[in-house]
Amino acid sequence: MHSRNSLPEVNPAALGAVAAIPEDAVANGEVYTRDWVVDMILDLVGYTPDRNLAEITITDPACGTGAFLLGIVKRLSDACRKREVDLPDQSVCALDLLSRNVHASREAVVKLLVEEEWESSRAEELATSWIRQGDYLLAEIHPTDIVVGNPPYIRLEDVPDDRMAMYRQNHPTMVGRADIYIGFYERALTSLRQDGALGFVCADRWMRNQYGRGLRRLVADSYSMDFVAIMHDVDAFEEQVSAYPAITVLRKRPQGEAIAVDTTKRFDARAAEDVLVWARKPGAPAKSSPGFKAARLPHWFAGDEFWPTGSPARLAMLEDLNDRFPTLEETGAKVGIGLATGADAVFLTHDRELVEDSRALPMSMVKDASSGVLKWGGTHLVNPWEADGSLVDLDSYPKLKAYFEEHRAALDGRYVAKRQPDRWYKTIDKVDHSLTNKPKLLLPDMKLNIHPVLDEGGYYPHHNLYYVVSSTWDMRVLGGLLLSRIAQAFVEAYAVRMRGGTLRFQAQYLRRIRVPRELCQSDQVALARAFDERDVDAATEAALRAYGLDRIPD
Repeated sequence: MHSRNSLPEVNPAALGAVAAIPEDAVANGEVYTRDWVVDMILDLVGYTPDRNLAEITITDPACGTGAFLLGIVKRLSDACRKREVDLPDQSVCALDLLSRNVHASREAVVKLLVEEEWESSRAEELATSWIRQGDYLLAEIHPTDIVVGNPPYIRLEDVPDDRMAMYRQNHPTMVGRADIYIGFYERALTSLRQDGALGFVCADRWMRNQYGRGLRRLVADSYSMDFVAIMHDVDAFEEQVSAYPAITVLRKRPQGEAIAVDTTKRFDARAAEDVLVWARKPGAPAKSSPGFKAARLPHWFAGDEFWPTGSPARLAMLEDLNDRFPTLEETGAKVGIGLATGADAVFLTHDRELVEDSRALPMSMVKDASSGVLKWGGTHLVNPWEADGSLVDLDSYPKLKAYFEEHRAALDGRYVAKRQPDRWYKTIDKVDHSLTNKPKLLLPDMKLNIHPVLDEGGYYPHHNLYYVVSSTWDMRVLGGLLLSRIAQAFVEAYAVRMRGGTLRFQAQYLRRIRVPRELCQSDQVALARAFDERDVDAATEAALRAYGLDRIPD
């Protein structure tokens, strides 16, 4: 680690032309962290008095009235006293947008240093040097060893457009509806020296939503996620907030082992110390207590896709399976979604005589699969597509032409028709005629539990059904794997959960399921039988053997 570091300087030319964030918006976004949370984070990043902290630079990018800053300064003071050296001028860097916070933090630091028996004039000099007013996202930031803090919760609507434009220009991970804290993560991570550490207590939404994709990619490409503690029900702040917080510790180094912790409302200072004691023991088995569950993962989850949710033991199981088994599509299966028409009232019919025989395509619907065995309800797609993928010539099909002309107003009103008025009778999706007669597993989109149903061929799936086809799998065996609670665990970890616990069994989540490439004959028989009998317990028992697992962790 290094001690030479200059404080970030704000570029006046860059700020002079942009509107400031209203002070009341900044104040409303301030959430002050409890002391024991600060201590936990400082321990996790290795900012402890047994080290020569005078040689380590540390940054608090949004210091508020000094919650993290006072913890930093107390530890720095203890370390310097132990080594009988003076407090360094430039090892601490703290910024805040509000002048009153800067003033309050300086006063608090001076008071602490005087109590620690440092000379008052020296304490005032250091407080002025360490703590500055400025915008961390626009300041010139110099390399640092550690960044800790609680980034502000400022609504996008409260940030002037020109300032937000500068934020986004300087921080490529701030996309879509990204909150300000995304920029704080990027700025902090890119300021770290090699092996440097970041420790934030902050909303965890970026791990599992669309606007966090860029930050997840940045982490996966260049940093190690060392520690994550989900703290949704924990009293981590001085006031009640709906922030869904998590503690994250990342380091600038290749990804190694990761610790995952899931907490309850009973998680407090004593439980935090228990976590720290457990984390310091390499190879210690997973730990569970009334306040938390903790487990070690061989590494964190790669890529920019949504990171999974679940208990630490469940996450460890999933990452183990991710390491040992290929994805569903890597085994030769293909996951897809059924056809969207844009006007079901026109394109779907039970009247087989409505159009020419070749224009009525039998279509499977969600309700047809409800029992676990496909029972076709007689729905047909009024099909405007030829086998070669081209739209039909309506003049060649008089009944079809008359039917579409009768409903032209409804068809013309669709976006797809307005965009391509000469193709006004097309469905949103094109029919892939090769799919109709293939055996396929159908999976309804919204269900509490995964629900694979076999279509042995002859029907085309509606867009509320996802499907799996394969030329390499016995579809009943694969159906048994997908019926198991292991497949359910993958979807639960990655999928969006709707009101009432309903899951979205969409293609992007089904593609995350890992499956064995090879199965012994007895497991194949057991899985196929379980699928035929709709026996989830038997399917899970056979799947556990196939995956080499004893059980599925809670």
